[in-house]
Amino acid sequence: MDFLQITSLLIVLAAVFGALNYWFLKLPSAIGILIVSLIASLVVMGADFVWPALGMADTVRGVVTGIDFSEALLEGMLGLLLFAGALHVKLNDLKGEWRIVALMATLGVALSTVIAGVGFSWITGMPLLVALVFGSLISPTDPVAVLGVLRAANLKKSMETKIAGESLFNDGVGYVVFLVLVGIAFPHGDDHGGGLSGAAQLFFQEALGGAALGLGLGYLTFRIMRRINEYSLEVLITLALAFGGYSLAVYLHVSAPIMAVCAGLLIGDIGTQHAMSDETQTYVDAFWKLIDEILNAVLFLMIGFEVFAVAFDASAVVAGLASILLALLARLAAVAIPVLLLKPFREFSAGVIPIMTWGGLKGGISVALALSLPEGEWKATILTATYVVVIFSIIVQGLTVAPLAKRLGREPELM
Repeated sequence: MDFLQITSLLIVLAAVFGALNYWFLKLPSAIGILIVSLIASLVVMGADFVWPALGMADTVRGVVTGIDFSEALLEGMLGLLLFAGALHVKLNDLKGEWRIVALMATLGVALSTVIAGVGFSWITGMPLLVALVFGSLISPTDPVAVLGVLRAANLKKSMETKIAGESLFNDGVGYVVFLVLVGIAFPHGDDHGGGLSGAAQLFFQEALGGAALGLGLGYLTFRIMRRINEYSLEVLITLALAFGGYSLAVYLHVSAPIMAVCAGLLIGDIGTQHAMSDETQTYVDAFWKLIDEILNAVLFLMIGFEVFAVAFDASAVVAGLASILLALLARLAAVAIPVLLLKPFREFSAGVIPIMTWGGLKGGISVALALSLPEGEWKATILTATYVVVIFSIIVQGLTVAPLAKRLGREPELM
C-alpha cells in the first residue's frame, strides 16, 4: 500500500471506530477509538486462531508492520501535536508554576528513569544499561494523552497548568535522555554514543539547541504575523512553523519536541496577544483544536493496531504486568520528591501528588521509542512491556483520573 492508501485507510477507520464509540461506548473519543481498535484487533486474531486458513491476522499484520509507527509519530505527527498542545498553555500561567514544572521535567524524569530501569533489570534479568533505556522511554508522560484527559477533568487552572506544562517539557527531556542512553547501551545502533562526554554533549546540544531554535523561529513567525491581517494566511503560517520547524530541528540534530513546545508557547501567548486579531485568534484556535482531535484519533487507532507488532510470550507479558506497578512507583517518585523539595517555599493542595501521579499517562511516544530500538535479544521484551503499560495507562488511568481529580481537587489550591 502506498502513503495515500494507508492514510485514507487510517482516517476511514478512525471515523468508523469514532462513530461506534459515540453510539455505543460513549467514552472520551481518543480512548474509545483505542478500545474499539484493540477489540477489532483481538477479534481478527481470534478468528485467525479458529480459522487459520483465512490468514486474516497475517494480512492485517502485514499492513500494520508496513506502517512505520515510530517514524510516523516521531518525525510526523508529534510536532503538530506538541505545537497544538503548547498553543493552549499561557506563559503567565506557566510562570507561577515554573519551579515545579522544571523540577518534574528534569529531576523527576531522571529519578523515574533510574527507578524504572533498575526495577526492570531486576524483574527481567536484562543488563542494567539496556533496562535504563526502558526506564527512559516509559518515564515521560505523553502530552497527547494527558492533554486529552485534562479537557474532561475540569481542574483548577493551577493544577491544569502544572500537569500540562510538565507533560509538554518532560516529553522533550525524556526523548533526549532516551537518545543518550541508547547511544551508550547500543553503541553500534544509530551512533548516538561517544561515551559519557559525548552523551553530555548530545544532551545539551539536543535540549538547548531545540529550545533556542523553537524560540528563534517562534519570534520570527511572530514578527511576520504582526505585519499581516488575514486569518487564512496566518493559520497557514502557524502550520508552516510547526511542520518546517520540526523538520529543521531533525535536520540540525536538535530536539524537535522541545522546539515544537517552545515555538507553540511563544505563538500561543505573545503571538495571540500582539500579532493576531480576534478573528485570527478564533480561526487559529479552532484549526489547531481540529488538527489535535484528528491526529489524536488516528494516533490512538494506530496504538490499538500495534498489538499485531508485539510478541506476547508469557515471560514478556508477566514483565509487562509487573512494569505497570513499577511505572506507577517511578511516577510517584517523580512527582512526590519535587513537591516535597518545594514545600518549604510554597503550599500545595492535598491532592496534587495522587492526581499528578495517576494523571501521568503513557502513550504513543513510549511505543514509538520502543519500536525505534535497534534489533536485539531484549527489544521484544521491552516492546511488550511498554505496550502493556501504555494500554493500562490510557484505558484504566485515562478513564479514572477525571473522577479522582474532581474528588481530590475540590479543596481550593494555594499558590
